[in-house]
Amino acid sequence: MTVQRPWALMRHHAGWADVFHIDSESTDSITGFYPDRETVGPPVTYSVRAILARFETMEAARAAREGAVLEWRKHDAAVRDAETTLRDAEKAREDAWLTCLKGAAA
Repeated sequence: MTVQRPWALMRHHAGWADVFHIDSESTDSITGFYPDRETVGPPVTYSVRAILARFETMEAARAAREGAVLEWRKHDAAVRDAETTLRDAEKAREDAWLTCLKGAAA
């Protein structure tokens, strides 16, 4: 059986997806391999829910991944700002906790 749109993007980690070739599929699982990995081992099987998107060609999957990375990068500055705000809030919480403990010990 020929797999329709046999190329998929699978989540690798936040902000990145790996290209995956689907060799076979059932109603709830897919089996295939990652062509871009240094060592292509035996086929692996995943739930169909692991697929982020499917494509007809490897080139289309790679292009979509690169476009998504560019979109992800547009938010880098906002993420850095949010991380700074979070660190400042955590520092204020820690300072307040220490001040409370020191006040109770006085």
